[in-house]
Amino acid sequence: MSELKWPKRIETNRLILRELKETDIEFVFHHFSNEDVCRYLYDEEPLTRHEEAMEIIRWYSDFELIDHCRWGIELKKTGTLIGTCGFHCLDGKNKIVEIGYDLNKDYWRHGYMTEALNQALGVAFNNMNINRIQAFVYTGNEGSYKLLESLGFMREGTVRDKHFYNGQYYDHFCYSLLANERK
Repeated sequence: MSELKWPKRIETNRLILRELKETDIEFVFHHFSNEDVCRYLYDEEPLTRHEEAMEIIRWYSDFELIDHCRWGIELKKTGTLIGTCGFHCLDGKNKIVEIGYDLNKDYWRHGYMTEALNQALGVAFNNMNINRIQAFVYTGNEGSYKLLESLGFMREGTVRDKHFYNGQYYDHFCYSLLANERK
């Protein structure tokens, strides 16, 4: 899969999915230190320093590394960043990748993440030749798993004690969508 590359920019009707830049440090810091955004992100602690935000930007802006990508989600009309989405944990041999996403609470329930993920899924299946996209969602995050279900993802089961966070373990649902199941 080394000849394939994630695109640095994708457009939808209302959004631009674009690579994160160092000038996005304030957005990344505030976004990933926001309690509402981080409420169900049990794999990482909320950010406390701008240096952590810069590490995130540098990691996700290296689109030459095929095993992951993350786009900032920007409103076309205003240029405002409202969240991120992307892929990680690429298994090139089996053509499997994991999807992740997050959105500022002010933009929940406006269809933005559905619009962004539809485009991202198309890139993964059509451009990157992915066969299986999987997602792990905290069992209490109803909004997130309903979003996945609306996109055609199937719940496969519960991954018990998936993440240890703030002194306790959290179960997650495992979801998947196969290329031949895409709506």
